[in-house]
Amino acid sequence: MSSYLLLLRSTTRVRWRSVPNWCATRQLSVVSAAELKFGQPLHETHQHLLQAGEITPGITAQEYYDRRAKLAKALPANSIAILAASDVKYRSGAVFYKFHQDPDFLYLTGFNEPDALAIIEKTDDDEHNFHLYVRPKDTKAELWEGARSGVQAAEDVFNADIAGEVGDLYKILPEVVGRSREVYTDLPNGRITKNLLSRYLSGMEPARTGGLAQVFRDAEGVKVKPLRPLVNELRAIKSKAEIKNMRRVGKHSGRAITDAMRQSFTAEKDLDSFLDYWFKQDGCDGPAYVPVVAGGINANTIHYVSNDMLLKSGDLVLVDAGAEYGGYITDISRTWPVNGKFSAAQRDLYATLLAVQRSCVALCRVDSGLNLDKLHRIASSTLSNGLKDLGFDMSGSAIDTLFPHHVGHYVGLDVHDCPGFPRSRPFEKGMCVTVEPGVYVPDDERWPAWARGMGMRIEDSICVDEEGPYVLTTEAVKEIVDIEALRD
Repeated sequence: MSSYLLLLRSTTRVRWRSVPNWCATRQLSVVSAAELKFGQPLHETHQHLLQAGEITPGITAQEYYDRRAKLAKALPANSIAILAASDVKYRSGAVFYKFHQDPDFLYLTGFNEPDALAIIEKTDDDEHNFHLYVRPKDTKAELWEGARSGVQAAEDVFNADIAGEVGDLYKILPEVVGRSREVYTDLPNGRITKNLLSRYLSGMEPARTGGLAQVFRDAEGVKVKPLRPLVNELRAIKSKAEIKNMRRVGKHSGRAITDAMRQSFTAEKDLDSFLDYWFKQDGCDGPAYVPVVAGGINANTIHYVSNDMLLKSGDLVLVDAGAEYGGYITDISRTWPVNGKFSAAQRDLYATLLAVQRSCVALCRVDSGLNLDKLHRIASSTLSNGLKDLGFDMSGSAIDTLFPHHVGHYVGLDVHDCPGFPRSRPFEKGMCVTVEPGVYVPDDERWPAWARGMGMRIEDSICVDEEGPYVLTTEAVKEIVDIEALRD
């Protein structure tokens, strides 16, 4: 099956329609760019955000095709992979949250709207067909919700070999599943919402269809297997374009956090708001996740996100935050003094933690022979020795109390990328991980009085390379001398 290549001009959109291999003829159509309306930014409508040929920022139509081809290659002959878009989530009634696409669906399609289903159908000859079923154009609905890309764009822009309306799935899906030997999917997953696709997949609508589960029951001899392990194998190794996106957002996020260190804030919420504004600049999409802005003892709550207390001079503030760009994120944690200067006690504990973090970052390379689990054991052992030198009683399970989380996780389209992908996998070139040791000292008698209540974490996002780490977030300063110099 020939792949679709998107060619763009300033006032027109040129489309090459995919045709079977036996046909040497190409059909060309030209549409005024002023007439084009889609449900997401594209080069035709947002040339300030996307380059020619890109479906999402930094990722081309060709790369999306290549991803589907790699997945199809991993599938047995006469099998299909089924993925659904995310639902629109509702806060209450008709009040919705900002839409966030399912990362696996986005990774394989580039399509960033709800109510969509993708099928990658592998044929006997090691080729594949890409099905994409979406919401149709609807003038009344689009008046309220904004533009939809529609069925024609599913074929013309997003390269679907077979496109259709998502509302017709109950007629289409039984036939596609019925001609398959194996189905790879993580659906149904129990979603019951206002979303049309979810209602169908769960068997609620259209009436009496039984949904996807009934389709599987009706298809004799079809085996249903999980899809995520196959997609994780693809997502775990980033392409050059993905790494470029992550470096861009890492640079932007790092500068935002360094700029925050220069400022004086009286409340956690003020610092939170400062970063929120920064993260929406320079073409970025906004915060990648709910940030932690934890002053003083609040830092001892790993996922503290209330961000509603005052910041006190003499305390530390721990920030875990990052921006998003084109769906890609980097994860950063930094800890610094509210008043800009470390006390002697804060300096000693921070220097110990920083030494551990730097040494672990240096090991994020293929020739180290390590993986995240081994790196965690190294971090725990090194940190335990450093804390013992500072007078901590490190007997028993002390390190698990003071350092209760893993040293790192995968990062990419998710802040915790590739869910279920084992941390025991050896480092490979192109893996992107975090390195984030932390120390959280409870306020009780077991620990040195000078350290009680302190909490700190230092985290960077790293791309693994052959002989050394590629730090994606280096603009966020972390050396004591550099942090203190920002207020001089």
